Amino acid sequence: MLGLGIIGWIIIGGLAGWIASKFMGTDDKQGIPLNILVGVVGGLLGGFILTLVGVEVGSGGWFFSFLTCLFGAVILLFIVGKIRK
Repeated sequence: MLGLGIIGWIIIGGLAGWIASKFMGTDDKQGIPLNILVGVVGGLLGGFILTLVGVEVGSGGWFFSFLTCLFGAVILLFIVGKIRK
């Protein structure tokens, strides 16, 4: 995922954060900047988790990076939701 560059991070992170927020029911509480942040942080979290279980995330390409961001963003929103309650 690091090879995508800053624009790639913003695009993929924004899309993944937005879809994750729709899936988790938090879209009405978030705007575009927060969706991007959730997606990018989710990408880091998802990449970390996948690396721990032995998945090579560095050479996955755009689609795999998107799925990694989406996976991590859903986990991140789940954790934040549990902490807020």
